[in-house]
This record gives sequence, structure tokens and C-alpha cells, in this order.
Amino acid sequence: MSMRALPFLAVARHLVTEGGVVLRMHRGLGFHESCDGSVIAYGADNFNSPGPGGAEDLWSVQFTGPAEIVEPASDQRERFGAGPAEVNGEVFDPVYLRLDPHLSHMHTLAFDASP
Repeated sequence: MSMRALPFLAVARHLVTEGGVVLRMHRGLGFHESCDGSVIAYGADNFNSPGPGGAEDLWSVQFTGPAEIVEPASDQRERFGAGPAEVNGEVFDPVYLRLDPHLSHMHTLAFDASP
């Protein structure tokens, strides 16, 4: 996202649903307000938790598109799982954004070359 015309990174959890990506972040930081109505980029990967094939199953994905504040259905909120107890000493207060991906890129990584 950008904040005051400068690039800015914010931590969020995501859920892919109904052709979009729903992000959960902490309301107390106010980042959601900068994203609402703006075009943002969101990236995710599984570099710390590869699938059963190990390094052969590594992937990275990036979505870019407009975002808006939403209130997801209860089943979607449950799929996010538990949030952190605190963020910067404040009780975690979730807020949700829906990203409508207009561009998406997925990359897979394989480490099968011999040394």
C-alpha cells in the first residue's frame, strides 16, 4: 500500500474466497484506512512451511487491485483462526479488507539442481 504517497508494508493474514482475497489486520494501527479505496499489492508465500515435497513445493504469489473495508461472514472469520493476543501492547482488534485482484502473479521454486 502507500501512505502519504510513499510505499508502505503492513502485516496481514489472508483468506482466498469468492474470487478475492480478504485480509485481516489490526485496527489500532490504522493501516486499513490507508488501504480503503486504494489499489494495493499483497504478497504471500510458503517459504517457512513447504508442503510434503519439501523445497519442491515452494511458491510465492502477489495480487494487485483495489481494496475496501468489509465485514466478512462468521464462517470466513472462523477460517482465519485465532489472532494474536496483542499488537504493540494493544489488545488485537481485527479489521478486514477485501482485495479485488486485477493482476496476479504466482511463482514456484524448485531446488533440484546438483551442487
